[in-house]
Amino acid sequence: MLGLSVMILSVAIVKGFKREIQQKVRGFAGDIQITKFDNNFSYENTPFKTDLAFEQKAKALPQITQVMPYATKPAIIKANGEIEGVVLKGVDKSYNWTTFKHTLIAGKVINTADSVAAQKQIMISSYTAARLKLKVGDDFLMYFIQETSRKRKFTIVGIFNVGVEEVDKTFVIGNLSIIQRLNNWEYNQIGGYEVQVADFDKRTTAFDKLNSVLPTTLRAYMIDDTYPTIFEWLKLLDVNTNVMLALMLVVAVINMISALLIMILERTAMIGMMKALGATNWSIQKIFLYNAAYLIGLGLLLGNLMGIGLGVFQHYTHILKLDQESYYMSFVPIELNTLDVVLLNVGTLFLCLLVLLVPSTLVSKISPVKAIQFK
Repeated sequence: MLGLSVMILSVAIVKGFKREIQQKVRGFAGDIQITKFDNNFSYENTPFKTDLAFEQKAKALPQITQVMPYATKPAIIKANGEIEGVVLKGVDKSYNWTTFKHTLIAGKVINTADSVAAQKQIMISSYTAARLKLKVGDDFLMYFIQETSRKRKFTIVGIFNVGVEEVDKTFVIGNLSIIQRLNNWEYNQIGGYEVQVADFDKRTTAFDKLNSVLPTTLRAYMIDDTYPTIFEWLKLLDVNTNVMLALMLVVAVINMISALLIMILERTAMIGMMKALGATNWSIQKIFLYNAAYLIGLGLLLGNLMGIGLGVFQHYTHILKLDQESYYMSFVPIELNTLDVVLLNVGTLFLCLLVLLVPSTLVSKISPVKAIQFK
């Protein structure tokens, strides 16, 4: 019971972690990013013109759901006597705010439908807001260091908390046209594309398909390359889960072997009597294996009730909290999957019964004469 409940919760928690962190990062940076093919890896993008033919080809791929233009530009915010270095990320009306809206803790997203109003609106992280003592509705000046220093006044319309340190400490969100004007770009010049895929687990396939229609002047790279630390950490979680599952299975197997051996030793006389009456070793072994299967089944039932019950309770209450600075979220996430639960149950039952075949062979070693004398 305890072994199965721990295995169910371990898999659910790890999958929940991966889903929540991936959704946060994906909602901000997309799954694949496309920039100009050069040696510029800074936040000051090398511009290129939007390629409508490429956009149509990319959107026609079944693996791709959205292609969104963007640009970034380093800046300095000065407010309330404090200074903070940030990177302005500019987006247009095609940007997908669906996932990003879940990270909002105050205000709203930029109204990109109103191009004039959007140029004065900005979204900042809760980290930046706390550092500069700002709130929704406040104004501040943002300075852009170029050949000559330029400044713009913005009004905060939203405060977000992605929970990923690399994002919250670095980025603020504004309108793409602001960066185009500051850099003296043409109206159809951008810093890059963010691409969202239909199935994140198949992003490598989508990446290969996208490269097949990508112009030679552009390059693409996956989100794994943009945030390698986060995705390497997620891979380590898989290793931890496998170790936990192996340990729990070992504990469950040892407990069942001990229980079966005790049952056999307690019924030594009964085994001797059955052999004396003509029962075969295998027919006696089956009796003990059936009894062991009953005990395993009872343990699986109680384990499912405990594991799934605790998982559902945590999913709806978020009673177990985490340090967001260390874990990228403020609570323990849960993702229960029916197939995972079924496979854990079937795997545990099969492995336990398979291993129990070995101690059950002890029945063949018991002599009827000695067993009856022992009684």
